[in-house]
Amino acid sequence: MLSPELVKKIKQIQIHTSRMVNASFAGQYESVFKGRGMQFEEVREYTPGDDVRTIDWNVTARAGKPYIKRFVEEREMTLMLLVDMSASGNFGTRGRLKNELAAEFCAVLAFAAIRNNDKVGLMIFTDQVELYIPPKKGTTHVLRLIRELLCFKITDKKTHIPAALDYLAKVIRKRATVFLVSDFIATDYLRTLSLVNKRHDVIAVNVQDPAETALPKVGLVEFQDAETGQVRLIDASSSAFRKIYERENTRRHNELTQEFRSINVDTISIDTNRPYIHDLVKFFHVRHRRA
Repeated sequence: MLSPELVKKIKQIQIHTSRMVNASFAGQYESVFKGRGMQFEEVREYTPGDDVRTIDWNVTARAGKPYIKRFVEEREMTLMLLVDMSASGNFGTRGRLKNELAAEFCAVLAFAAIRNNDKVGLMIFTDQVELYIPPKKGTTHVLRLIRELLCFKITDKKTHIPAALDYLAKVIRKRATVFLVSDFIATDYLRTLSLVNKRHDVIAVNVQDPAETALPKVGLVEFQDAETGQVRLIDASSSAFRKIYERENTRRHNELTQEFRSINVDTISIDTNRPYIHDLVKFFHVRHRRA
């Protein structure tokens, strides 16, 4: 049984994200993600004016008269949401946690997909695959995905992105659009990501919180690594330390962006302190211009 609070939260996300889909990027999703191309429909007899390049020579030889292959645009697409729900996502200093932001962001994508009659699937992972829901259509299905994201119980687990990507490669054989949603506090995943991106269209969504970039001046603070449990006392009143902290985190972010670019993976950065819809619309515009 779902608690009244959770039901209310799901309804709020449904209303909020549905409005954003309709108001902010109606049609942009469809223009950017156009399915897998052309699909064979039938063979029919050649008529004057048909493109001779579409002649099916095998059928023509058997029938003794020319036949052509007819194709139609295959619009239907599969959208896969790979969501990192490891312990580092259970952090946020601006009113919501990174994992809550990830869930709402995925809800927007899912509602945009079903609005265009596409299938949506979900994979929740930590250092292993925790949950896999195969792609399907429909509002009821999307509400289930949102429920699973909000209900997932975070434990003290680390992140292992290759495990999720390997699982994806096994269960999704046809080309799909994949949003990999994580804070990417992980290592040794670029090679696997590059290989998966050759079959699928992978977009990396980097989920961040401002405190991970610029440390506030709050005096002595006890930091605990959510995934390892390691505790360290930090003097946040030190301007020298805060500068080093900010410089290192900026370096990490720039390095991450360059790594994704080197393997042709597009990226979106979303932050707990600002509306993510602007970042998503900007991404759609860039994709549309490039296409």
